[in-house]
Amino acid sequence: MAVTGAVGAETPGVGAQDHGGTYSGGIWSWLTTVDHKRIGVMYGVSAFLFFLVGGIEALLIRLQLGTPENTLINPDLYNQLFTMHGTTMVFLAIMPLSAAFFNFIVPLQIGARDVAFPRLNAFSFWVFFLGALFMNSSFLFGGAPDAGWFGYANLTSTQYSPGMRVDFWVLGLLVLGVSSIAAALNFIVTIINLRCEGMHFMRMPLFTWMTLITSFLLVMAFPAITVGLVLLMFDRMFGTQFFNPLAGGDVLLWQHLFWIFGHPEVYILLLPGLGMVSEIIPVFSRKPLFGYAFVVYSGVLIAFLGFGVWAHHMFAVGLGPVANTVFAAATMLIAIPTGVKIFNWIATLWGGSLRLKTPLYFCLGFIAMFIIGGLSGVMHASAAADLQQTDTYFIVAHIHYVLFGGVMFALFAGMYYWIPKVTGRMLSDRLGKIHFWIMLVSFNLTFFPQHFLGLHGMPRRTFTYESGLGFEAMNLMSTVGALLLGSSMLIFIWNVLQMLRKGPPTGADPWGGSTLEWSIASPPPHYNFKVLPKVYGRDPLWAADTSDSRPGDDVEAPEPHMPGPSAFPLTTAIGIVVMAAGGLTTTLPVLFVGVAVVLFGVYGWAFQPLEH
Repeated sequence: MAVTGAVGAETPGVGAQDHGGTYSGGIWSWLTTVDHKRIGVMYGVSAFLFFLVGGIEALLIRLQLGTPENTLINPDLYNQLFTMHGTTMVFLAIMPLSAAFFNFIVPLQIGARDVAFPRLNAFSFWVFFLGALFMNSSFLFGGAPDAGWFGYANLTSTQYSPGMRVDFWVLGLLVLGVSSIAAALNFIVTIINLRCEGMHFMRMPLFTWMTLITSFLLVMAFPAITVGLVLLMFDRMFGTQFFNPLAGGDVLLWQHLFWIFGHPEVYILLLPGLGMVSEIIPVFSRKPLFGYAFVVYSGVLIAFLGFGVWAHHMFAVGLGPVANTVFAAATMLIAIPTGVKIFNWIATLWGGSLRLKTPLYFCLGFIAMFIIGGLSGVMHASAAADLQQTDTYFIVAHIHYVLFGGVMFALFAGMYYWIPKVTGRMLSDRLGKIHFWIMLVSFNLTFFPQHFLGLHGMPRRTFTYESGLGFEAMNLMSTVGALLLGSSMLIFIWNVLQMLRKGPPTGADPWGGSTLEWSIASPPPHYNFKVLPKVYGRDPLWAADTSDSRPGDDVEAPEPHMPGPSAFPLTTAIGIVVMAAGGLTTTLPVLFVGVAVVLFGVYGWAFQPLEH
């Protein structure tokens, strides 16, 4: 295999890059950057911080439930904590953590110099970040949202939730939806139009494929919850009665709108992790992915079927036997393409020359935990079984085995795999394995007993329980496990800090990867590729004829001129959040100021030259 260039190339720090191939620091360069790699880093850092916030909220919940009749947290604060924990983990942590990888990795994997719309990319980040701060600022203004992260009517009506708490939730999610749809459209256009020569669809890396599918899911699913949030906003602010049955409304209308979004949202959270695992396992097995086409088509089928299973969240509301039967069958059917992926990963591992490094450990942990979560999910496909388990801690256990045991294990695998590409330095493999084992054991100690709590009748969303019901030992076990799980995050943080301070430098390709991001320096130069690559196979760096698949920085070519920084995406995002604040307080001057800032930002954005 012919290899040129990037291993010996200069590897400046990711925090120092600026446009045109030069480097400069300072906060202003980060506020105005349109470089997809810097935006990916900002997504990753901010999302991980919100992940820690959501984790602290979870620890407070578990401390309250560690003993019966505990008074550590009052019922009002408990409602705020479990509402914000769910909202934070879904919308402010896992989704933007995936977006961090989308931003940094996908343009490199497809051989592009940036995303299709760099300023729209910066705009989507700033809308997310400011929207997340807006929602969390509710703690400072009379209390956080307290009606549950699912926002069921009529709990969200002004009768049951007076004040601004639910308004923060509604407007915050509407702002975050702007970010998600803008980013999704950007990646759809980027992947379809900016693939390098030779990279047709069936040669795309699996992570890029899952990014494309996730982006389509976002574009199609978010309008449903947007409609629901707008209707709820009208109910709360203008006195309409969309969800009030006494006035001709329907409380189930909200559930349909929410779960038509909410179940595809599960796959929006999950599919990026499936793509990461599909990239990492072949590299550490030293063999191509078994059944590449099956993995691609199963991802497409999961996305398609994901829109047809939402009412399995509603088996307890009385939809009737016909509807229950249809959605039960669809839920059982969606297990097939999910199972296909698991068998493909196992077949790839089978007979491979395994290198037991930290990224592979997290992939193996992901497979095991995801199987447990998937099996309990198939149990819920039975309407009769689901009727007994719904609104109990069995459901809490199931969703955490899917979203933490599945998604977060995959995301940590991706972090250990790609952070050397981001920083040019290696994380400690020893600390990584310690992190993995503590996280694996403590995760199961936390959530596996909750299956039995649910089967024994402990309801979810309850702030305490009486002694003598048989819940004490398993709740204490869960609380101890949660504290250990939190401690495992401290090991990861310490590993990252030590890596940034004195981690060993890495070359372009420390793992022997097969995709194009490993063909250039670590961290990549601002322009990514001096000469856009050509690919000749599905694993371009493992192919035999890839002499121009590794176009490093040492080739004789001028540095490409890249789009310059712009303050207008940030300005426009500030205007949107000011508009949300005006709507929250029903203060017309504030609302008009927000509109004016948005118009100013859009005008400047439209007329600022792309290269300057």
